[in-house]
Amino acid sequence: MNDFDINRASYFKKIQAYITRMPSLSTTVVKVLQTCNDPKASANDLKRVISLDPVLTGRVLKLINSAYFSLGTPIASLTRAIIMLGVNTVKNLALSFAILDNFKGQSACRSFSSDEFWRHSLCVGVVAKLLAALKGVPIPDLEAFFVAGLLHDLGKLPLYMQFPAEYYHVCETLQGEQEALYHNEARYLGVDHGAVGSIIGKKWHLGSTLLESLAYHHNPAEGSDKNRDFVCVVALANQLTLHLDIGNAGDHFIDQAAVAFLMAEVGVDWTMLDDLQESASGEIERAKFFLEMAQNG
Repeated sequence: MNDFDINRASYFKKIQAYITRMPSLSTTVVKVLQTCNDPKASANDLKRVISLDPVLTGRVLKLINSAYFSLGTPIASLTRAIIMLGVNTVKNLALSFAILDNFKGQSACRSFSSDEFWRHSLCVGVVAKLLAALKGVPIPDLEAFFVAGLLHDLGKLPLYMQFPAEYYHVCETLQGEQEALYHNEARYLGVDHGAVGSIIGKKWHLGSTLLESLAYHHNPAEGSDKNRDFVCVVALANQLTLHLDIGNAGDHFIDQAAVAFLMAEVGVDWTMLDDLQESASGEIERAKFFLEMAQNG
């Protein structure tokens, strides 16, 4: 019996304890979510909540005036920014800022750098948004796909932060490009990053689509029927990002069977994906500003 066999049972409890100790989402962000979930809420209602947080106010105005949205006309009014972006987009921006704030200054993983990790995550967000647009998802709803893609691998962060030596072993013992990382996580640690992402999602009371994207982006069939289409888009975006070889979050296995299944589920073919690949690089460059602002303020 090796050390992993002895410790496997304790890893999950340690991760649960670690996430329990993580800060809750700020009062402002909780109020933003509550306001956005109220069908009677107006842009002015949301403005009153966001105005209580000068940092969040500054981030929303800075972002709407950036190349990320490319609106062209300077926006100085928070209410106008909310109207132009839409309530759902502002909600997703506030939520992603808050989540990324909680992981600032995390220790580096020995198998991939923080920059590589977030470049992979950013690409998944961009590709998920492009796929959703191909499916005809309304513009106000596209940002939810970007945020879900950006955050899909959050569950890896507590794993390598809490168990750096063990996680290095998990990454380095992968059989080349023939095995998915989450299988190795479960084999050695008894828990994979999808399960850890689910714990994070429940702690912060994230919406069901985002929570299931964290939990099931490797196994969309395990999620609810309600969110299946959404999670399939994020799952396909993850596989396509591996295919594009952009960034590195420890995984290099492209599951061709999964790709074929997800393409059928999402309703795209390789011709459409060739066009998507051409536009992805430009979108990634634009989206870098979003990530930099979320991480650096």
